[in-house]
Amino acid sequence: MKIVVCIKQVPDTKGGVVFNPDGTLNRGAMLTIMNPDDKAGLEAALRIKDEMGAEVTVLTMGLPKAEEVLREAMAMGADNGILVTDRVLGGADTWATSTTIAGALRNIDYDLIITGRQAIDGDTAQVGPQISEHLGIPVISYAQNIQIDGDSVIVERQYEDRYHKVKAKMPCLITALSELNEPRYMTPGGIMDAYAKEITVWGRADLKDVDDSNLGLKGSPTKIAKASDKVRKGAGEVVTLDPSEAAAYIVDKLKEKHVI
Repeated sequence: MKIVVCIKQVPDTKGGVVFNPDGTLNRGAMLTIMNPDDKAGLEAALRIKDEMGAEVTVLTMGLPKAEEVLREAMAMGADNGILVTDRVLGGADTWATSTTIAGALRNIDYDLIITGRQAIDGDTAQVGPQISEHLGIPVISYAQNIQIDGDSVIVERQYEDRYHKVKAKMPCLITALSELNEPRYMTPGGIMDAYAKEITVWGRADLKDVDDSNLGLKGSPTKIAKASDKVRKGAGEVVTLDPSEAAAYIVDKLKEKHVI
C-alpha cells in the first residue's frame, strides 16, 4: 500500500507574522512548524504503516527551507520526502497551490492521499478537496477516525455533535483533523536516518498537466486587499477608587458597553 501525506510548513504564530509589501506572508523571515492537522494526518499514515507495512511519502510545496518539515516527518517514520519548490510558484492561493500539488502527485503511485483539514496560516480547508477534484478521486473530509478495509477506506467524518461513517474505494483523499490522534515524537535514530536520506526536489518542469496561467501569484484568483499583524491594544484607563466606588464604576462601564 502506498500513502502520500501532504504537509505544510506554516508560521509559528507565537513568534509573530511578517508580511511582504504585496500582502503575502514573508515565510523566509518567520519561525515555522509543521501544520498541526497535517501532523495528525502523518501520524494516521504511520499507524497504517505500522499495522500493514505501507510505504509513506511526504510531499510539501514551499521555499527550499521547507525541507526541514520533510526531515521532521521522515524522522517520525515517513519513508520518502518530496519538496516542490520554484520561484514561479510563490504567492499561490488555494487554487494555485492545489493545482501545483496535483501536478506533482501525478508523478506518484498512490492508494491513499492524506492532507490536513486546513492550515493555521490560511484556515480555508480548501486545498485538500481541491486536490481531489483536480485528480478526479473521491474525498472524505474532517476525518476523526480512519480504518483500512481491503481496497477501501472507512472514515468517521466529524459533523457537529455526531459523525458520518463513510466508505470509499481507493484511490481517494482524506483530510484529517488535529483531534484524529496524538502524533508521535521523532526518535534519535529516526533523526539520523532522516538526514541520511535524500530529499527529492521538483520544480515547475516536473509538474504534469498544469498550465502556467494557474500557478503562483499570477495564477491566483484570490487577491489580498489588506493584511496586518495582531491589533495592538491600547494602554487602557487606570482609575484609583475605594472598593464601593470601584464596583459602581465597573457596573457603569459594563452598562455603557451593553454587557449588562
